[in-house]
Amino acid sequence: MSTPTDEQVHAADAFRAGHHLVLQAGAGTGKTTTLALLAAATQRRGRYLAFNKSIARDAAARFPRTVQCKTAHAAAYAALGHRYAHRLNSPRQPAWKTGQALGITRPVRISEHEIGARSLSNTVLRTVTRFCYSADRSLDSHHVPPLRRLGTPAEQAQLAEAVLPFANRAWADLHNPDHGVVRFEHDHYLKMWALTQPRIDADFLLLDEAQDTNPVLEQVFSAQRDRAQLVMVGDSAQAIYGWRGARDVMTGFDATHLTLTRSFRFGPLIADQANRWLEIAQAPIRLTGTETIPTTVGDLDRPDAVLCRTNIGAMTEVMGLLASGRRVALARGGQALAALALAARDLKEGRPTAHPELVLFRSWGEVQEYAEHDPAGRDLQPFINLVDTHGPDAILAAINQLTDEKNADVTVSTAHTAKGREWPTVKIADDFPPPKDTDEHDAQGRPIPEPVSDTDARLAYVAVTRSRHHLDLGGLSWIDTHLPPPPAA
Repeated sequence: MSTPTDEQVHAADAFRAGHHLVLQAGAGTGKTTTLALLAAATQRRGRYLAFNKSIARDAAARFPRTVQCKTAHAAAYAALGHRYAHRLNSPRQPAWKTGQALGITRPVRISEHEIGARSLSNTVLRTVTRFCYSADRSLDSHHVPPLRRLGTPAEQAQLAEAVLPFANRAWADLHNPDHGVVRFEHDHYLKMWALTQPRIDADFLLLDEAQDTNPVLEQVFSAQRDRAQLVMVGDSAQAIYGWRGARDVMTGFDATHLTLTRSFRFGPLIADQANRWLEIAQAPIRLTGTETIPTTVGDLDRPDAVLCRTNIGAMTEVMGLLASGRRVALARGGQALAALALAARDLKEGRPTAHPELVLFRSWGEVQEYAEHDPAGRDLQPFINLVDTHGPDAILAAINQLTDEKNADVTVSTAHTAKGREWPTVKIADDFPPPKDTDEHDAQGRPIPEPVSDTDARLAYVAVTRSRHHLDLGGLSWIDTHLPPPPAA
């Protein structure tokens, strides 16, 4: 893009004036191009904090040499995390074994409820994870996750009293760089780094994907306010990672708030679809499409990508497309999934597995419990669901037929995985359910549906904005009966 938009010029002027900035940048609005424009307008030293490695790598190719592009975890690893390299990527083990090593050997009774050693162990590890996501300096009772069976504040206080000594013991264990009983995760050294109150050596900081920032990183970033110019950029409507502790830190940040609303990815018809979900999510922006980009909204027989709400939905799409003779790619590939499926088959059939991540589990039931309760096992939960729904053999058969994206007829992805990506044509899969009906009826006697949740609206917004030229609403077509259709072009 050779000529900056008025919004980009305004952002560059505010940056040159030295203001702290918040840039609300909608889908396809040239966010990285704008940040590169800001960085190129000064000789000062900058630091770009990216959401993941691939974004950091792409940014490094576009930013001037005066700007260092890294993830927050990479910065923390360089400063402190490298001391714990020996403990990273250790084998997984059931939470009860970790708890046992921490000294959890007997149940705890709270009122008429008995909290078993396994549940207590899971709660201890979840407490440490919640602490690592937070901006707090020490473990406290509010980090202890509530248990459904404990309904009163007094019972929750008793739970915290039982859990915190072991959580502190686990946190102390994690500080040993050579060995320990708690599995060491990347978020652990990020928290340790944050607790050192680091000073980032730069004249300005650019925080990308700020809507998905954990409080711990927000704290590090905000603490640089008096010594560096701060720029947050992101899209509050794409805040879809709240389930892992992220929160939108942009809206209330003390800075000059500006917007980027012209999308260079698609034309007005897709922008209209995006704006329907932005309205539901009560987002601070609305998008304008680029008139010269031809776009269509309607049925697609052979899309370039099919976007799903869940991993189970993605595997279902894969199996159906393979059965129809299509060459199918699964975003992020299937090799790791195949290795896990083989391990699942062994465990389900009563055999031990040599898979490095599951070698310490004795049964499939232990893996299910680990994925459901242990914070370190949450990334396995979608795979557990796939195995329990389809079985290992069906998953392996489907994976063996996958191809790479370069040679595929169609790519299947979840909307979460598709974030940051785009394709010429996109179809929305059928696993985006409409809101349930309430008991109330309109004047014509039709049931009135429940409101669409903000979470669902944001995920739908991400999904419909991945297409450049042709969007098939598919499983989101129910929006036409939930909201008035967008105005005709």
